[in-house]
Order: sequence, then structure tokens, then C-alpha cells
Amino acid sequence: MKRTSVFGLAAAILIGAAGAASAANTKVAIGISGWTGFAPLTLAKEAGIFEKNGLDVTLKKIPQASRHLAIASGDIQCAATTVETWVVWNANGIATKQIFQMDKSYGADGMVVRNDIQSIKDLKGKTVAASAPGTSPYFVLAWMLKKNGLSVKDVQVVNLEPGPAAQAFVAGQNDAAMSYEPYLSTVRDKPEAGKIIATTLDYPVVMDTVGCTPKFLEENPKAAKALADSYFEALDMIKADEKKAFEIMGADVKQTGEQFAKSAQYLRWQDREANKAFFSGELQKFSEEAADLLLEVGIIKAKPDISTIIDPSFIN
Repeated sequence: MKRTSVFGLAAAILIGAAGAASAANTKVAIGISGWTGFAPLTLAKEAGIFEKNGLDVTLKKIPQASRHLAIASGDIQCAATTVETWVVWNANGIATKQIFQMDKSYGADGMVVRNDIQSIKDLKGKTVAASAPGTSPYFVLAWMLKKNGLSVKDVQVVNLEPGPAAQAFVAGQNDAAMSYEPYLSTVRDKPEAGKIIATTLDYPVVMDTVGCTPKFLEENPKAAKALADSYFEALDMIKADEKKAFEIMGADVKQTGEQFAKSAQYLRWQDREANKAFFSGELQKFSEEAADLLLEVGIIKAKPDISTIIDPSFIN
């Protein structure tokens, strides 16, 4: 049987099963962005995996800077975001726990600069477009500057989300910008506008997880496990027919399957075994170091207890 047929058959079975299960499905709203790493959630929804696993999922595109407000208001119960963001949210009174890892960036997040800028150290006094404090692009900027003897106080930060930041840079605005895929490729495709001076290949600090409120987890433990299981099933579906899966995931961000594949090559989705390894020490170690930096740059006033913002019980 052709791989496309396998995918089509699997999707048909899942969607058929979803109809039977829909009456008892647990409602859950998840805050995400158009980041390539989050796309398996879109695939799980479009292919009926969530429904098959007893979930009625709504995926809401919410800027990272506002996602915690949606959680606090009850508009969403879960979110996908970078590891250090959970540190910020919990430090600022938004109680949440990470339950599974989605991806690691391997060059998908980066800093772009004008062609006459030779090093990150040369950014002193320059204008850098980045999302607001408390977001991943701002954190990556702070991390890269610190590793090069500078701080965010040494540059002028203009708050722009990753898409607009890349577009503004290509249009000739700002000396540098922080962005991620699929928007980073806007600059990759316009070398005359500038260059990518550093990515997460140089500074491996962007890792995304899904987390939920303690209330949701306590009241819906089976649904929380179903969320994690659905993500892992979506990864299996990508393996079964990558071309078709990329078409579905790309369509959500107005990309062709080929364009999506180009973006996806700069990250690694994390399967169940990778999750188990990540939750067994790496997540905790990185969170502690991230918290120290967040404290240093004034994003948080005190470090939260990292052990209280992680729950690995749903990935087994």
C-alpha cells in the first residue's frame, strides 16, 4: 500500500471513530501561535486524533505576550510555549504545569542583522526588533547578548512580534531583529537585506512544551494524558506520510507543503522517549539557568520552585 493511502486510511479511521466519541469529549482550549513546532497540534485536530482520544480541542492563536492573560481569564486551559515562559508565568502568579515537550529548535529561532554588522557585540547602541519582555524572542535576545558581554540595556528594543519583525527588517527597518520559522526564512530568502548572525544551533535555548492549569489537570487527568498521547500520535502520522502531513500543517500558516518542510528542517519534534529523557533532568536544569537570567534582567522578581511547574506523569 502506498504511503499516501496509509495516511488516508488512518485519517478516515480516526475521523470515523471521532464521530462516535464526540458526545463525551472533554472540551479544552489551547493557546498557540503559528510557530512551526506547534503544527502537530493542528494535525491532531484536523486528522481527528483529538476527537478519537475523547477531546474537543479548540486551538487559539494568541501572541505569546498575551497567552498568560488568556489562561488567567479562563479563556484557555492549556498553552504551548517555550520552557522559560512557564517560569515567567508562574513567577507572576499564573499557576501552570508543563506536561509534555513538543520541540527543540535547531536553527529555527535566530537573530538577523544588517550585512555590515560583524558580531553580536557590534549591536551595542543599535535598534533590535523583538517581542515584549516575557516572550521567547526577548529571552533569546537577552541570552545571546549576555553570552557576548552585553545586556538588553545596551540596545534599543522595539517590540514587534516575530512575523512583523522579520517583515520590517526586510523592508529596511531596525538594525537587527529576533524571529523564528516560518518568518525567519523571510530573511533567509533576502540576503541583500541582511544576514542571520546567530540561531539556536549556536545557542540551543528554545524548547517548547505544553502545559495546563493545575485546576484542569486535577479535574481532567485522563484528558491531559489524551493531549500528550494525541501529540505523539500526530508524530506517528507525520512518519507515515510526511508529504500529506506537511500539506495539512502548512495550510494552517498559509504555506505549501514544500514551504512547511523547509521551515520544519530547523527543528526536531520530540517523541515519547525523548520526552521521558527531557523530563528527567534536562528540563529542570535549563529552567534553573533560565530563571537566573530572567531574574537578572528584571522579568521576574523571584524564582519559582521549578519542581512545582513540571508534571511528567502524562508522558508515560
